[in-house]
Amino acid sequence: MSYPRDLAGYRGRRFDPRWPGDAYVAVQFVLNYEEGGESSILHGDPASEAFLSDILGAQPWPGQRHMNMESMYEYGSRAGFWRLRDLFVSRGLPLTVFAVATALERNPDAVAAIKAAGWETASHGLKWLDYRNFSVADERAHMKEAIRIHTELMGERPLGWYTGRTSTQTLDLTMEEGGFVYSSDSYADDLPYWVAGPRGPHLIVPYTLDVNDMRFVAAQGFSTGDQFFAYLRDTFDQLHAEGEAGAPKMMSVGLHNRVVGRPGRALALARFLDYVKEKPRAWVATRLAIAEHWHKHHRP
Repeated sequence: MSYPRDLAGYRGRRFDPRWPGDAYVAVQFVLNYEEGGESSILHGDPASEAFLSDILGAQPWPGQRHMNMESMYEYGSRAGFWRLRDLFVSRGLPLTVFAVATALERNPDAVAAIKAAGWETASHGLKWLDYRNFSVADERAHMKEAIRIHTELMGERPLGWYTGRTSTQTLDLTMEEGGFVYSSDSYADDLPYWVAGPRGPHLIVPYTLDVNDMRFVAAQGFSTGDQFFAYLRDTFDQLHAEGEAGAPKMMSVGLHNRVVGRPGRALALARFLDYVKEKPRAWVATRLAIAEHWHKHHRP
């Protein structure tokens, strides 16, 4: 009987990705830009946002604006984004932005700053929504409109895709679209991997929910910057050691403007950025750079 999931992966063998510079670990930072694309009756949605904020246990308010929730998201675009921009630009470190199209559309200054920094901008969908109950036609329409807006704002189409809260058809629609170098709606491995698609092999560059600042606003998660830094450091050290032993991996770090953009959390992130810069044979790269390396050196 066929089974649609791959539970074997690399089967425990020591696969050498041959990272540039013979790096022991490829470190990849993602900044999720969602502020202005969240659920709101102002955006034509049926209820207010309730996900990923410091209002723990929030529930959607049908037909109403949630002013406190809105201000939490506003903090991300008004203050958090700029703090994180300065942390990365001052250190000359690359970044991938998972950009919600309608969020960027509402903040031209952020668009200009992303362009000026030279960051990769992957698409994070049209709106910051849960797509699990969308029809195929509606989700496809959202994807096409997200690409259109993204291309208009950034001057080029996105080459990476990440929905986040996916449906069962999200990957199929991503592969059907045909213009993506990679997608990231998976948490299945510490290395990129290929899946069979309608247009040929499609590359998955897995993402992370554990090495992610979202755990600051989860019931079970980080309470202090020290906890965040310790988890980042320990993840890096373990993967760096595996790389030194002959099995280099990839480390993804997930960030959000309204979460780690808060001062007490941003300081912990800054400590980790400096920690990585001091370590030998660590390749800090965008997701697109990692995907292009895989396309060049590790075709299926």
